[in-house]
Amino acid sequence: MSGHIHVVGLGPGDAAHVTPAASAALAQAGHLIGYGPYLARVSARPGQVIHASDNRAEMERAHHALSLAAAGETVAIVSSGDAGIFAMAATLFEAIETLGEAGQRVDVTVVPGVTAMVAAAARLGAPLGHDFCAISLSDNLKPWETILGRVRAAAEADFVLAFYNPISKARLWQLGEILKLLRTIRAPRTPVIFATAISRPDEHVQVADLANAEPKMADMRTLVIVGSSASRCVPRGDDDVWIYTPRRAAAA
Repeated sequence: MSGHIHVVGLGPGDAAHVTPAASAALAQAGHLIGYGPYLARVSARPGQVIHASDNRAEMERAHHALSLAAAGETVAIVSSGDAGIFAMAATLFEAIETLGEAGQRVDVTVVPGVTAMVAAAARLGAPLGHDFCAISLSDNLKPWETILGRVRAAAEADFVLAFYNPISKARLWQLGEILKLLRTIRAPRTPVIFATAISRPDEHVQVADLANAEPKMADMRTLVIVGSSASRCVPRGDDDVWIYTPRRAAAA
């Protein structure tokens, strides 16, 4: 008998951003699997079994979910934001691929969620109003030179840039290197958004121009958005601004 795996995005933090589909999937599951702090955001019903693990145990979580589903259980794997963006959905399908035919017999539903870059953009207006690119600055799973190459290419192509995982206790210098690179490509007055703990009680949002943006404005909970050459700031009183990127692009 084959069970079912729901891969669920919990949104950026506020319970209001958990979709009805995500709530329904969580309610159906007999087992909840995920990174401990993310599972702490779920109100488990009586009888549900909680399987919390460390942040770097993604593949172990995926194989655990597959083993439970293979035994006929209904499982929900949780991620923050959207499960398909720098999160558990890709890891689960990688595990399914390695298992071959056995993995393919398990039913999987990926439930979309509100990702951090969408929530952060909404706080400031519409900075993602035109073409944009999302890049994780973590080098845990890809080489630093690959990150630099992708950031350089996206910056030169004039995408709005959304940076996930910009800094951590083990990566204190990398955001500074990225900002240094961007200053060789983008104008000094390019708007940079630092959205920390977006939609949570301790939310903090800062806007700086690229010339004055500093790594200390970010921590591991921050989503960084760097505008394109078309991005605009519109005053909204009290030294605050809306930021948007027009949908109309000039000819190259």
